[in-house]
Amino acid sequence: MRTLVSAFVGLALLGASGAALAHNCPNEMQAIDAKLAENPMLSAEDMEKVIELRAEGEALHNAGKHDESMAALGEAKSILDI
Repeated sequence: MRTLVSAFVGLALLGASGAALAHNCPNEMQAIDAKLAENPMLSAEDMEKVIELRAEGEALHNAGKHDESMAALGEAKSILDI
């Protein structure tokens, strides 16, 4: 019985951590948007890439693909140096 309870608690915590990460995508998008509002000094190519990655990250988030979303948003943040 104790093992069953431990397994249940572990699964509940795992589910909660996934939900917490899923909710971080909007924070990442917000950080990118804030930096873009400052008109950062980027080449036209880098600016286009950031905008593309930001849009891709939002689409992936909306599709429930949060790991992929965070990867795309992380790449955009890297180009923006944030």
